[in-house]
Amino acid sequence: MRTELHRQPASPLTTVRNLGILAHVDAGKTTVTERILYLTGAVHKRGEVHDGTTVTDFDSQERDRGITIFAAAVSCAWAGHRINLIDTPGHVDFSDEVERSLRVLDGAIAVFDAVAGVEPQSESVWRQADRHGVPRIAFVNKLDRAGADLDTAVASIRYRLHTVPLVVQLPIGSEDGFTGVVDLLRMRASVWADGRDTCEEGRVPAELYAEARRRRRLLEETVAELHPAALEEFCADSSVSERTLRAALRDLTRTGEAVVVLCGSAYRNRGIEPLLEAVVAFLPSPLDVPPVRGMLDGAVQERAADPAAPFAALVFKVNSTATGRQTCLRVYSGTIRKGDTVLDAGTRRHERIGRILRVQAGRHSDVDTAVAGDIVAVIGLKAARAGATLCAPAAPLVLEPPASATPVVSVAVEARRSTDTERLVTALARLIEEDPSLTVRTDPETGQTVLSGMGELHLEVAVEKIRRAQELEIGVGRPQVAYRETVARGVSGLVYRHVKQDGGAGQFAHVVLDTEPLEAGGEPDAGSGGDAGFVFRSTVVGGRVPQEYVRAVEAGCRDALAEGPLGGHPVTGLRVTLTDGATHSKDSSEMAFRAAGRFALREALRASAMVLLEPVAEVTVTVPDDAVGGVLGDLAARRGRVSGSTTRAGTAVITATVPLAELFGYATRLRSRSQGRGTFTSRPAGYAPAPKPVSPGAPAAR
Repeated sequence: MRTELHRQPASPLTTVRNLGILAHVDAGKTTVTERILYLTGAVHKRGEVHDGTTVTDFDSQERDRGITIFAAAVSCAWAGHRINLIDTPGHVDFSDEVERSLRVLDGAIAVFDAVAGVEPQSESVWRQADRHGVPRIAFVNKLDRAGADLDTAVASIRYRLHTVPLVVQLPIGSEDGFTGVVDLLRMRASVWADGRDTCEEGRVPAELYAEARRRRRLLEETVAELHPAALEEFCADSSVSERTLRAALRDLTRTGEAVVVLCGSAYRNRGIEPLLEAVVAFLPSPLDVPPVRGMLDGAVQERAADPAAPFAALVFKVNSTATGRQTCLRVYSGTIRKGDTVLDAGTRRHERIGRILRVQAGRHSDVDTAVAGDIVAVIGLKAARAGATLCAPAAPLVLEPPASATPVVSVAVEARRSTDTERLVTALARLIEEDPSLTVRTDPETGQTVLSGMGELHLEVAVEKIRRAQELEIGVGRPQVAYRETVARGVSGLVYRHVKQDGGAGQFAHVVLDTEPLEAGGEPDAGSGGDAGFVFRSTVVGGRVPQEYVRAVEAGCRDALAEGPLGGHPVTGLRVTLTDGATHSKDSSEMAFRAAGRFALREALRASAMVLLEPVAEVTVTVPDDAVGGVLGDLAARRGRVSGSTTRAGTAVITATVPLAELFGYATRLRSRSQGRGTFTSRPAGYAPAPKPVSPGAPAAR
């Protein structure tokens, strides 16, 4: 069988790897990407984040702030393979960029700081990758730093990410003396001399040989517990061969049962070659992942990664550039050529492909075709948005779009000059087209234009982008947070009769509702935005309310969720039960029952005991020991609840849950409390009861 397989020509898709680089902010994602591009010859000069010379952080704001803000795609070649890389942001405010990138990736490299291990945002992006089923390998970076410890970082991967880490390397030296790694599969050492970009291979140093053998044995035992073929060989020979280990590691990586762990120092260019070899060896090609699934006329259909199949692609990013609208997409099946006409399956609109680009972050090169497995950008599409499916007009298919997060912070924006108002409206429309996690609305009470996003930094970056791109002077109001309302104690048997007679056919609907918290006997399900935390059911018997009218009552109840009685905030964490009702032979209709459901639930909410919910964030603060007291006092003043504190090497790490509204301006306050030595990260942690309810008529947000 093996001989027959070798005789068959290999598909070019087996040599493609579509990867993302995932990590917490400042773990070294962008530096890893830059070293990969340099080592593969895609660039001829190493870019540095601190110098603002990196390829992927090409936006002026990214270079000014020294962080990745926008996901950037690049392409390179290694050992006969084409690697398409997406460098994703690490800051929590830009997690929606990570979400859209993961939707189109086949694998990922998770980068961890060798000193800090698994940090809060590392955990968040790991969970995002879990939801998408993206196989990963781990790279423990910054082994040259003081306090770096591979074993401690691996332990944090095991206990915080709940996965099985399979360490395949042993560091040679530590901290400033870190010079190379021992490959536990081949039992060979790779050493990087100062000033050299490539490694020298040789025997394992004598002083490390016994430790390397011990770790190799541990690796064999762990793999044998997880993989049947490795277990069979281990039982027969009391060891596992390199060939069997590689095959087992590939299988375990692709199924997600374990994660291969490598190590190095990207800044010093140490460990990147073995990382690339692991990418090629263990992460999947487009042929190794299941066929993409989509909907056609209500039925599920699959499209294999085949250039000859009907064309299907998913748009995951839209950029407005000086040369026009650039649409980034992942081709799942089929082939497109310059000049082809494609169908936007969601809007049923036909679009023409003007140009196809192989993207290198801020630069690009033209190609004539793109095939299944490619990640490319196209020019010429006028209306396709992020999440749109492009397909062959003769073979329509709708792919599942990436989920967009619910904005939690808002600011009011206005043009300083009245003559610039129209330009601001156009700029905002373009902005939300590029970033679906931003929303724009007009406040019905104040008439203000309100821009909403995922955090303070997210909105700051969005406003600055408009200022720089459009040269507009913009006024920005104080940030606001998105409150929610929920039911603490509901009502039973609320009766509502909707009767209207204006001549001719009238409207009649009679409903009886019960309301209660969604999680009976516990905290309400307040982590969802909008009506996601809402359940409707009917216990009406005897056909007193026909099924089509039951559905109309549910639709009316969902309408009523938009504004709660406390302050006009959306209602969540609610269960509504339709217990009884009555109809009229002539005057009852779906419209009448929808209106009855809406007005009945409004009355029920006014009669219920309501609780105001505010968004909270889990904050991790890292400060020197001598600043802990001031930081704890400041967190208490911000209504923070400290959940943990650890001390290591003169540094304290404090974890607390803090209302999001109290975090505005916290970075500046923390710097003053810690003499510029403190840092903090935050991530959304759902909603929690606010200290005081908002009375009717109060402002919608503080």
